[in-house]
Amino acid sequence: MAFRFWRRIRLAPGVTLNLSKSTASLSLGPRGAKYTISPRGNRATAGLPGTGLFYTVHDRKRAGRGGAAPGPAVPQRDRLKLGFFQRLMTPAGERRFVDGIRALNEGDQEAALAALEEAQDLPDAAWMAGMIRLRREELGRARAHFEHALARCDDLGAHFGTYQIAAQASLPITPDIFAHVFPRERGTRLALVEIAQIEGRHAEAMAHLERLLALDAEDPVVLLSFAELTLDSPADRALMDRVVRATAHVGNDTPVDTAILLYRARALAGLGLPDAAIDVLTRANRRRKDRPEGLLRQIRYDRAVLYDEAGRKAQARREFGRLYAEAPDFEDVAQRLGMAPG
Repeated sequence: MAFRFWRRIRLAPGVTLNLSKSTASLSLGPRGAKYTISPRGNRATAGLPGTGLFYTVHDRKRAGRGGAAPGPAVPQRDRLKLGFFQRLMTPAGERRFVDGIRALNEGDQEAALAALEEAQDLPDAAWMAGMIRLRREELGRARAHFEHALARCDDLGAHFGTYQIAAQASLPITPDIFAHVFPRERGTRLALVEIAQIEGRHAEAMAHLERLLALDAEDPVVLLSFAELTLDSPADRALMDRVVRATAHVGNDTPVDTAILLYRARALAGLGLPDAAIDVLTRANRRRKDRPEGLLRQIRYDRAVLYDEAGRKAQARREFGRLYAEAPDFEDVAQRLGMAPG
């Protein structure tokens, strides 16, 4: 009987390195989200926090055509152990990159970070160091690494591919939706958006999103991030109009679409179009399968508020009452129903 070898080493909250005899993968992000590249096809598995639901997407069309990197010169059984002669022939920066990943495998995050930062001229090393710094909430140093990696974004992923390491991070876009990102321009810019938002640098975050929208105006994760950031400035009617126009094509096929519709409705309400906003929220609420409970409750709450503001008091109270029965502490439903303790 063959035994399957698999080590899973916890490095830090949300950061793990997985190594098997045939493949190696590096995963960063909350438990329940990972990305694997293999000759059988790429596979992304995502969990929605608090729901117990998972989504798996297979991308077989890339298998054998770039989905997995060509086999490296190191033996299949250990891609991260360079032999003596190979070390002599491997550039110093690449050696330190391998040393850093191997140190992660051995559970020595400090040694890993030191090696990766010595090799930061390699975009992949800078990206990896940036992710570790971001998880440590060392935002300034994380930002510097990501900016360094972004300056050579065409080379991102090259060294991960050489050693068949799949690197993936999960970044929160909303409380319920996480974006799965990889060492590419898109993932690096989304990480920089996250840092800029935390630091309150709205214009910098928006500049990165503008670039991403220029690359793909219909990328649902970028649209969601753009709408979420824009709604921080609800008084800006021009931005509200941009959200409405940018999301006009969005259906309700995925949880990301549902979250986008919530922000589309808020933009419509911000433009003084409450009836149109109610229609969008009603459409968003029709699809419940695989949607996070928190997202669906927020949609119903926003619709109830709009009912109330439009003078449709009976409908508003009925919706607030149902929300209170499900989750008495959700938003301010208890106060709106006069149920809050005096």
